[in-house]
Amino acid sequence: MGADAFWNDVERHVVRYGASFTPRIIERASGSYVHDSDGAAILDFTSGQMSAVLGHGHPDVVRAVSESVATLDHLFSGMLSRPVVDLARRLAGTLPEPLTKTLLLSTGAESNEAALKMAKLYTGRYEVVSFDRSWHGMTSGAASATFSAGRRGYGPPVPGNLTLPTPNAYRSPFRRPDGSYDWEAELEYGFALVDQQSAGELAACLVEPILSSGGIIELPPGYLARLEEMCVERGMLLVVDEAQTGLGRTGHMYAFERDGVVPDILTLSKTLGAGLPVAAVVTSAEIEEVCRERGFLFFTTHVSDPLAATVGLTVLDVIERDGLVARAAALGAQLTTRLERMRAEHEVVGDVRGRGLLQGIELVTDKASKTPADALGQAVTAACLERGLHLNIVQLPGMGGIFRIAPPLTASEDELHAGVDILDAALRDVLKTGDVLRTAVPPPPRAVAGSPASRAAGG
Repeated sequence: MGADAFWNDVERHVVRYGASFTPRIIERASGSYVHDSDGAAILDFTSGQMSAVLGHGHPDVVRAVSESVATLDHLFSGMLSRPVVDLARRLAGTLPEPLTKTLLLSTGAESNEAALKMAKLYTGRYEVVSFDRSWHGMTSGAASATFSAGRRGYGPPVPGNLTLPTPNAYRSPFRRPDGSYDWEAELEYGFALVDQQSAGELAACLVEPILSSGGIIELPPGYLARLEEMCVERGMLLVVDEAQTGLGRTGHMYAFERDGVVPDILTLSKTLGAGLPVAAVVTSAEIEEVCRERGFLFFTTHVSDPLAATVGLTVLDVIERDGLVARAAALGAQLTTRLERMRAEHEVVGDVRGRGLLQGIELVTDKASKTPADALGQAVTAACLERGLHLNIVQLPGMGGIFRIAPPLTASEDELHAGVDILDAALRDVLKTGDVLRTAVPPPPRAVAGSPASRAAGG
C-alpha cells in the first residue's frame, strides 16, 4: 500500500483520539530507533509512549514473550501461575516495607482506577485530591483525577475530585521576598482550599513525582515528605503514580526514594512492561486485608495474566543485570549538562527541569517575560522530525511548549548526544526565520499584591 492510500484509509477508518498523528508511516523499531516506510531511521526520544525503557525489540523481552505465548499467556482470571507470584515477590523485594502485596493489571489508567477503589474502600470515604496539571488515565475514576486535559463534554466527572496547585517552580506566583519559589506556602494554601471544599470525606491524594503530561514538573525536594504528613493529618492515603518515573528512569529505582517517603499505594505501568501492556498496584498487607474483608472487586479479563508477569519479570531482570538505574543517573547528568548549556545559549529556552532520563525544556519568547512560544515549539518539533529525531511537546494553557525528553535507558551516549545535537540545530534553524515568535500567547497572570496567593507568598 502506498503512502497516499495509507493516509486515505486513516482518514476514512481511524478514530482520532488526541493530537494529530505523526506524519510518518512506521514500519519497524529496534533499539533507540523507529524506522519509517521510506527507510529513514528516527531516534526515539519518547521511548514509544514514555514506556520502552529497554528500547524497542530488546532480545530478552522478545525471547520471554515468544516463550510465554507458546506455553502460558492467558488464563481464567481466578487462576494463578508461577510468573504472577514470582513478579509479586520480586516487586516486593525492590520496595521498602510495608509495600508487599501486588495486583497485576494491564494499563496505567487501570492501575490508578484500582488504587483509587482500594483507597475509598479502605478509608470509607470518596474524595480524591490530585494536581491541577495531572494526568492519571482515561477511565472514569482516573480521568476524574486528571485535570491537564479532557474534562469537557463528557458529563459530570466522578464526585469528590479536588485539586492542589501544581508546584511549578518556573511559573508559580508563590514567591519569597528574595524571589525564590515558596512551595511550602503554595502547598499550605492548596490544602487550605481543599479543606474548605471538602465534605469531610478525604480518601486519597494521587500524585506523580514528576508530572510528565503536565509539562515535566518535578516535585521540589521535601515536597513529597510534607505532602505525606498532610495526608496523615487528614487520614488520607498517599497514592504515588510512577507510570513514567518507575523502574530506574529518574536515576532511582522509584522516584519517591529520593524523598525518603513510602506511599500507601504505588501504581506502576508503562516502564514495567517496557512498551508492552503491563501494570501493577502495590500496597501493604494491612490495606489489602481490609479491602479484602470489605469485598474489594477488580476482576478483569487480563488481571494476573502470566504473559504480563513474564514481561515484568524480564524487565526487572534486565534492569538489575545491566545496571540501568545507575546508567540512567549517569546519562541523566550528561543530559542535564547539555540542556543547561542550551538554556545559556538560547534566549527562548526558559527552563530546564526533570531528572535522570525524564527531562524537559520549556520554550518561551524571551526569558524576561516567560511568554509561552507555542508556535515555536510546533516548528521545532517538525524540524527535529525532518532531521531524524522524534520528540513530544506538551502544550498547556499558560505554559510554553515543553519538550519531553525520555530516551530508553539502554540508549548509548552517542545516541543521547546525537539527539540533543539535532534538537539544538533544529532550534537554531527555526529561529533564523523569526516568524514563529509572532504568534505567542500571553503569559499567565502574576500574583497581585493583597491577593490570597500574594499573602500566602509573603506579598
